[in-house]
Amino acid sequence: MLNEQQSEVRDMVRRFAEAEIRPVAASLDESERFPAEVYARMADLGLFGITVPAEHGGAGMDVLSYAVVMEELSRGYASVADQCGLLELLSTLLMAHGTAAQRTRYLAPMLRADLRPAYAITEAEAGSDVSGIRTTATRTQTGWRLDGGKLWIHNAPVCDFAAVLARTDKDAGRRGMSIFLVDASLPGFSRGKKEHKMGQRASQVGALHFDGVELPADALLGPEGRGFHIMMSVLEKGRIGIAALAVGIAQAGLDAAVDYARQRKQFGRPIADNQGLQWLLADMAKDIQAARLLTWDAAARMDRGENATQASSMAKCFAGDAAVAHTGNAVQVFGGSGYIRGFEVERLYRDAKICQIYEGTQQIQRTIIARELLRAGAHG
Repeated sequence: MLNEQQSEVRDMVRRFAEAEIRPVAASLDESERFPAEVYARMADLGLFGITVPAEHGGAGMDVLSYAVVMEELSRGYASVADQCGLLELLSTLLMAHGTAAQRTRYLAPMLRADLRPAYAITEAEAGSDVSGIRTTATRTQTGWRLDGGKLWIHNAPVCDFAAVLARTDKDAGRRGMSIFLVDASLPGFSRGKKEHKMGQRASQVGALHFDGVELPADALLGPEGRGFHIMMSVLEKGRIGIAALAVGIAQAGLDAAVDYARQRKQFGRPIADNQGLQWLLADMAKDIQAARLLTWDAAARMDRGENATQASSMAKCFAGDAAVAHTGNAVQVFGGSGYIRGFEVERLYRDAKICQIYEGTQQIQRTIIARELLRAGAHG
């Protein structure tokens, strides 16, 4: 299903992940360190802004290539893939809705790994229900005044700027939200504590606070009142990215389980000789391949300009569930060793869980799938 260019990209990223990401994954998981040197190398290889045209500093490839890159990076370490996904979404927003000045100021430096972004949406009462946001942007004589806070924001502890969803009209519902590009150096911008997560620990998460941050008029991204719709416009690509990331985690678990089953001996023979374990590995392989093909199908639909809402939700939901189930099965293959820190499958199991939560929970994905079925019928 991959063309020659996509296959070459896959092979290149796989080599990079195997040589430069996987060897440091355990230490990054332990230290929770932001791996700036890895991201600088990824920028050199053109692995940020996969779908951004080359003249704007991106790779100029398609969404399917983006999915392939996310899977291969995640096989090395999902936290690293997460950064690629974040930059893809923000670069997509800047390309679609940013002014020339905004793209010059933020896009190219971000893709060179010179600027670290954050995408600040979630709040205490606004997770799955984004309409619950309370952060406000109030008009001033020179622009806007930003007040409020965000929780669980990717890159919050290290970001140089954030794309912040704020309410600009409290009475307009979803039509009263706007997105602002906010520099971290501005007075009133501060960071809360860095959170310590169960998995994907080198993907840093924390809170952001805005206490009367004065913004110029040109900080607004896209039209006023269109923030919710702008945000929603990248969700399908985001879900494809997380689906691919989940496939990469699951594939890494299967790879480790197969290698261990061949080497580990019990009762005088490799445990791979046991039919029960063979069936377990077979179920892992078929579900991972199904998740991969669902993800590629959603990406191909987006590349063709088709509606990918249902396909991206199916991919994200199935791949996320498969990653959790089959990294759990990888732990089972390893037995007691798989439950010990320092074994790759233990980390993979922890890394997988968030795939059922972020970019829309599995329950939200099922709701979307059912809504699309009931709206249009099950025509495939």
